[in-house]
Amino acid sequence: MISAIALDLGTTSIKAGLLDSHGVLSHIVAHPAPKISANGGRYESDALAYAAIADQALEECIAQADGCKSLGLCSQRSSFLVWEQASGKPLTPLISWQDNRGAASCEILRAQENAIRDLTGLPLTPYYFAPKLRAVLQDNPDLCIRLERGELLAGTLDSYMIWRWTGGQYFVTDASMAARTLLMDIRRQQWSPQLCELFGIPSSILPEIKPSAGLNLQLHNGLVLQASVGDQSAALIASVSEGRAEALVNLGTGCFVVRYLPYQEIALDGYLRTLVYQDSAQHAHFAIEGTLNSIAAALAPYPVGECQIEDLAADDIYCLAEPSGLGAPYFRNNIGILFSRPIEHLTQRRVAGLLLEAVIFRIARILEDFHRESALERVYLSGGLSELACLQQGIARCVPFAVYRLVQPESSLRGAALLAAGMAPTYNRESERIEIAGNADALREKYRHWKKWLDGLLTA
Repeated sequence: MISAIALDLGTTSIKAGLLDSHGVLSHIVAHPAPKISANGGRYESDALAYAAIADQALEECIAQADGCKSLGLCSQRSSFLVWEQASGKPLTPLISWQDNRGAASCEILRAQENAIRDLTGLPLTPYYFAPKLRAVLQDNPDLCIRLERGELLAGTLDSYMIWRWTGGQYFVTDASMAARTLLMDIRRQQWSPQLCELFGIPSSILPEIKPSAGLNLQLHNGLVLQASVGDQSAALIASVSEGRAEALVNLGTGCFVVRYLPYQEIALDGYLRTLVYQDSAQHAHFAIEGTLNSIAAALAPYPVGECQIEDLAADDIYCLAEPSGLGAPYFRNNIGILFSRPIEHLTQRRVAGLLLEAVIFRIARILEDFHRESALERVYLSGGLSELACLQQGIARCVPFAVYRLVQPESSLRGAALLAAGMAPTYNRESERIEIAGNADALREKYRHWKKWLDGLLTA
């Protein structure tokens, strides 16, 4: 019996699937998202083409759904567009979360960064919706006038799709998506007048913030949207349990390391405070998050798949492997891929081992910080890079608790479907424990020295 349909509005692909009453995903379909053009820091794609592909993926699943009507949606965060209220015609491309046009806005507001972080739990960076929309409105003053008149709408991708699917009846977003705009007060889960004023974005033009679950929105295709949530939130919902001493390491294009907050006001300097989702009773569920930027791009030129655990800790060269700058908790854009000593004499495989060490050590240090604040018992690995045995073994050797790899497919789809079906998060989670093979002392010792090297680098 099918319990829910799920749709994942991803950056590079759009996926849909069916969740049965045992929590098993089936009939997964995937289509490439429209090509994103990159030009001078601007990352854009065709919004109408994106919507058409999403509709196609959804229709293919509906045909196999045995009459199930419940839909769970998850979406890439911070990608947005502006469109006409009357016609639905986009007036901007779909502007990707990767887009950097908000950088100047961030620099202008740098003196307000502490206030912004306090209200949002996030750093001031151009990845988010508000700096990018501010730039768009400054470049096109007429858009702001028409938005305030109600002629146009501006929203993240989820808002646009829900608006289309309901024939313009609902202009909404959920609390987890709103929390990544830099415009929402995460304590009150409402648009912040202070933040809207700082960014020059009238709150009147923003969508209504809804809970992530229990939406019960009737769509024109016959489905009922029951849940809508950010993609990383959906993956967390499917992967780790709230109220248990566990964390998730998602190793994809970038890497995020996250755990639910054991108590709401936990504070670790530099880490993101994430609103994971708001349930149907409007209770907000929070997490703390560390990030590694663009690690897949750093690893791509090298034969990381050939590396064995024996390739690690082979010498005393230390490394950082984030080409777009260190992520949380450091946020150092001036430090990208870096080696402590020249590497010209090394083989490609040896360089690959150093880059893998950098990923392992950064993850281990984030988990160490989490563990120090409130004890962890286990960590789960997910994402495409989690299949690398060298990464699995390296993380398991450097942390003092059990490490598991999730073998369930498509965690974001599962999380959105579980939320839509009203099933317990992590229901029927499938994982396998990573058993440490061989002597771990050398890698642990190198990790200890790497931390001293990094601390020196950060304070230099």
